[in-house]
Amino acid sequence: MPSTTTRRAVLKDITDRSAPDLARMNGSAPPAHPPTSEYFGVNTFGVRQMRAKLPRDVYAKLLSSIRHGKKLEQDIAPTVAQVIKEWAISRGVTHFTHWFQPQTGLTAEKHDAFLSFDDDRQPMESFTGEQLIQSEPDASSFPSGGLRATWEARGYTAWNPASPIFIVESGNTRTLCIPSVFIGYNGEALDEMTPLLRSSDVLSQKAIALLELLGDRGVYRVYTTLGPEQEYFLIDRAHFALRPDFVMAGRTLLGAPPPRGQQLEDHYFGGIPERVQACIAEVEHELYKLGVPIVTRHNEVAPSQFEMAPMFEETDVAVDHNQLVMATLRKVALRHGLQAVLHEKPFAGINGSGKHCNWSMAIASDNELDGVNLLKPGKTPHQNLRFLIFLAAVLKAVHKHAAVLRAGVATSGNEHRLGANEAPPAIISVFMGDMLTRVIEDIAGGKTSANAEQAMIKLGVAKLPEIQKDNTDRNRTSPFAFTGAKFEFRAVGGSQTIAFPVMVLNATVAEAIGELTEQLKTALQGTKSVDDAVLKVVRKAFKETADVRFEGNNYSDDWVKEAAKRRLPNLRRTPEALEELITKPARARFERLGILTREELESRFHVHMERYTKDMLIELHTVQQMVDTMVLPAAYAYHGALIDTAAKAKELGLTVIPELETAKEVGTVAQQIQKRRSALARVIDQADRLHDDPLTQARLLTSEGADRMAELRAGCDAMELLVPDDHWPLPKYREMLFPV
Repeated sequence: MPSTTTRRAVLKDITDRSAPDLARMNGSAPPAHPPTSEYFGVNTFGVRQMRAKLPRDVYAKLLSSIRHGKKLEQDIAPTVAQVIKEWAISRGVTHFTHWFQPQTGLTAEKHDAFLSFDDDRQPMESFTGEQLIQSEPDASSFPSGGLRATWEARGYTAWNPASPIFIVESGNTRTLCIPSVFIGYNGEALDEMTPLLRSSDVLSQKAIALLELLGDRGVYRVYTTLGPEQEYFLIDRAHFALRPDFVMAGRTLLGAPPPRGQQLEDHYFGGIPERVQACIAEVEHELYKLGVPIVTRHNEVAPSQFEMAPMFEETDVAVDHNQLVMATLRKVALRHGLQAVLHEKPFAGINGSGKHCNWSMAIASDNELDGVNLLKPGKTPHQNLRFLIFLAAVLKAVHKHAAVLRAGVATSGNEHRLGANEAPPAIISVFMGDMLTRVIEDIAGGKTSANAEQAMIKLGVAKLPEIQKDNTDRNRTSPFAFTGAKFEFRAVGGSQTIAFPVMVLNATVAEAIGELTEQLKTALQGTKSVDDAVLKVVRKAFKETADVRFEGNNYSDDWVKEAAKRRLPNLRRTPEALEELITKPARARFERLGILTREELESRFHVHMERYTKDMLIELHTVQQMVDTMVLPAAYAYHGALIDTAAKAKELGLTVIPELETAKEVGTVAQQIQKRRSALARVIDQADRLHDDPLTQARLLTSEGADRMAELRAGCDAMELLVPDDHWPLPKYREMLFPV
């Protein structure tokens, strides 16, 4: 019988690697790095580094711009640029770029050299204030969702001074990266960062107004903090290269489940394999130089799945850093002969990858309030009432805008992950924990006095701070869980940028804070006690948001039925979730808050919908090609070999010919695959004809397309279990997930 030599050769290469080869892949012995604290941030140039280099007045203006979210004053730009240039050149940098985040989910950059010439045409290094503040990359080929015509090429990048400038080392080159926003000729947001920064500003304004009403003055900014936990898979690069579905779609579209998956529960928090440990350690080393504070690494639940998590940072910096985490994982893994896979569901039947976003709000002020976490209980009745009203704002936001929050995490990859027994379902609800739930229900039920101070004492002021210690069991099935002084938005996908879902979260919470502020103003007309008025507003909010709170198993069928009774949206498919972005209330909300104009919001709907249809069509075409060029040829070859063997046996006069039964089974499954392949082809043709109607096209792909692809996969996976190992061309799950 012929053998599939490529796959067998790869397996042999992986298993026969010599010690020197493995040492080379693992970087030999771990390099003797100094303590992390000595080189952390060596490739970054943020406010702390600028303080020692800039004149005092220039530094003060720069700091004020960052703290208050104001535009950088033009008169200090040349001085700042000169200091940055000198630092960069001292680090061996030759080029600079405005590093930004278009609506592709990735980052973008155009490199310009420091090289210039003086009046005598002598070479010199030059970097002006204008080059620091603004650049003009070609914007014609980036997704815009109809905001601009393809022939309108002008776009602008503008420095975001709140995020540290950094140096990327790649091969023998070093490039200065200037974190930037990306806007069109008329100021329209073409990127992910601009709306996020706008949402942060709006939330800050609304929160400051509420704090002043509470009597907490001197606050110049309220900022959100974020700590995204990044899950990912690491598989051998050779296996990845042999899988067209991995190369084209980022996930396996075919593959029979192995006898052993994750049911033994032996991978979670287990010992990290040496080769993987070497890779992760190098990733961390690169990230430490970039100032990314990774503090956790461990095995995740699925085989070959891992996680890394940073300390919490201000949100816009955390978003930039998460992009660096994903890019560094992909780059460094290749040095070790590995492939980093960030897709939300790269393997069927085992856990997928999320990006749990731990989110909170904090105060920036020049007094004792500086650094106070607004979602952390305090020690006095007033502090705890402040905590409760901001908590009520979050509950109000999630209850009122659950559908829009679901839209924020709607991607083709996440569609496979949400509700798949390792991720929260598409129903957005909030988990609060036993202790806090009792507090909320006692307040909502009127079991406390109308006098705020007495009410807080009765509830147990001394006990409330215990909430921050995460003293209740965590609910891993909840999409939005309070886990002590923060909320964990668990529904975000492993490969997606976190800028968009967090922008949506910021916007909805900002609106809720504004509504509670107005209610508090009304309540204060009937009482002189601010705290009593706060309790009245909080009680009303807790009553109104009861339906969104759920402490049970989000995976259960009973919860789906109960959620329907509570009128909580269950948007299982991406297109129906994305449509929530363009409802009249959503348009009015984002425009009223000044975060996205109607046109900018609709453009994002079109960009996300177009990305979804493209992802689906790529998957459908890839499956079709794999069936035509790999699966069916392997089946035909084996079927022919069985028939030949049976024919020879019959010629010899043998009466027992077991190959005939197997040949019949293989033929039956092959015929089934052919029919299902034809059904898939018809859906592809139909989808292609709907190119001018993207919404109808997306609905077709998420229903008929997904169903026909699943049916075809079932046939192919059945064939994989029939065809001998040496006839099957694709690396199998057992080989990819359990490397030897």
